[in-house]
Amino acid sequence: QVQLVESGGGLVQTGGSLRLSCAASGLTFSNYAMGWFRQAPGKEREFVAVISRTGGGPYYGDSVKGRFTISRDNAKNTLYLQMNSLKPDDTAVYHCAAGSYSHVEEGYAYWGQGTQVTVSS
Repeated sequence: QVQLVESGGGLVQTGGSLRLSCAASGLTFSNYAMGWFRQAPGKEREFVAVISRTGGGPYYGDSVKGRFTISRDNAKNTLYLQMNSLKPDDTAVYHCAAGSYSHVEEGYAYWGQGTQVTVSS
């Protein structure tokens, strides 16, 4: 079955960096656009970034633009999210997803369980 497994989350201070990974299996990774979403406690899930099947056209949510970079390695079936200049508002569970090139949840067919990112002030 399809599995998306996130890793790389943790506790970091304001201004710090983290790199998230999402390992995919059970699907032809290069056939799917890949996205990152996040959900903070008590808030709706928020779009973070999306990348096309071939790695082109990265698109970011306004709150992370200029700080986060999405990338993928189709040879390794892995998606990445480099997060720099982290702020307390970035604290959330981060989920990767596979589907169409979209900034809304409905565009994605498969989801990972998520990895916690906590930014201390």
